[in-house]
Amino acid sequence: MEKDELKILAQNLANPQGEKGIEIGEMMNATNISMTLESIRTLLIEDDENILEIGHGNAGHLKNILNRAQNLKYTGVDISETMHNEAKRLNKNFESQAGFVLYEGKKLPFEDKTFDKIFTVNTVYFWENPVEFLNEIYRVLKRDGIFVLTFGQRKFMETLPFTEYNFTMYSNSEMEELVAESHFKRMKISEKEEDIQSKSGNETIHRIYTVLTIKK
Repeated sequence: MEKDELKILAQNLANPQGEKGIEIGEMMNATNISMTLESIRTLLIEDDENILEIGHGNAGHLKNILNRAQNLKYTGVDISETMHNEAKRLNKNFESQAGFVLYEGKKLPFEDKTFDKIFTVNTVYFWENPVEFLNEIYRVLKRDGIFVLTFGQRKFMETLPFTEYNFTMYSNSEMEELVAESHFKRMKISEKEEDIQSKSGNETIHRIYTVLTIKK
């Protein structure tokens, strides 16, 4: 891929826009699905829970969430108007249980202690003020709630050609330090490895990622 193409890819990974954004949203759902499903499993979803996903993309995985327990309520927030509209279009069948909210990426537009479970996959690289945003997540999470934060490790992410464009990358220890600066008190680290198709080409790459389970 040429430099300009990599920049466009990086921009659309952060905030998918237009027809290209829809295409990249589909690609992200496919390449990130194992990370997403691992995050959903880690949430240990139970009946009657209220779930928030931060950065839902096209939410092609929503059915998997709603099938895990009875009487669930799901809310997705995203900064991308393209992904907001695409998620609503793809998930019309789940309107009674799921809602999608467009937001500016800094303040979560919800009351304190609203959600039982919160998760986010591959969004932390784009948080402008990560400690402040972690505190926002803390604010809207119920007292006994679980927050799952999933990200590609710095060592792996640095091998990808598009991450030099406005990605902030973290090792496990760097992420632990970040979480420790927030209001959150407890976390458990789980490392995962898998082979996936590259976002910037057709080659297979070995991805190392981390699933953090974080509690108040």
